[in-house]
Amino acid sequence: MKTDVEIKEDVLDELAWQPSIDETQIGVIVENGVVTLSGVVNNYSKKLAAEKAVKNVEGVKAVAEDIEVLYGISYKKTDKEIAKAIVNAFEWNSSVPEEEISIKVENGWVFLSGEVQWMYQKNAARNAIKNLLGVKGVSNSIKLENNIEPKEVKDRIKKAFHRMATLDSNAITLETHGHAVTLRGKVHSIKEKEDAETAAYNAPGVYDVKNELKIEYRTEYA
Repeated sequence: MKTDVEIKEDVLDELAWQPSIDETQIGVIVENGVVTLSGVVNNYSKKLAAEKAVKNVEGVKAVAEDIEVLYGISYKKTDKEIAKAIVNAFEWNSSVPEEEISIKVENGWVFLSGEVQWMYQKNAARNAIKNLLGVKGVSNSIKLENNIEPKEVKDRIKKAFHRMATLDSNAITLETHGHAVTLRGKVHSIKEKEDAETAAYNAPGVYDVKNELKIEYRTEYA
């Protein structure tokens, strides 16, 4: 099992490996496998990229992210300008049902609300925003609503898990309560844990996922 020092070294190496990230702008603290990121970056997509990179490192149990997005004077946008850019981005993205989504911008933070049928639509709305100038963060409160019967949910998720090469479907148990799903069992990384949650959310009829999967890293023997 990796020590915190070894995990920190791997995290720093992974950040340095990413072409979109300047690792000198980001501070890293590791305690009991929990990585805390701090620092300042000049756009929101770099903040997301840093968090994603860290989750790929073996031994990381969780990520606490405290990176601030600070734009230079020449790149500052008013909330009105950001809102207009979001509307345009939604109109050009066929995966986003823009008529179902409400947009609110306060001091560069974007708040999304409304109802869509599928999880990919909710994710598409967030992804359409992340590279826009002036955006400091996104609060995605869009709800899911469709007509799939709850009894179909469990079978569809199980089939999705079986199709995923990264997951051991036999190590994951599912509990369904209407349109809500609870995941339990063991996975080998944060990425696998998030992949399982994403697969569950992408199943038609799922409105909420409670992810109680435990991370158990593989033990290597000499």
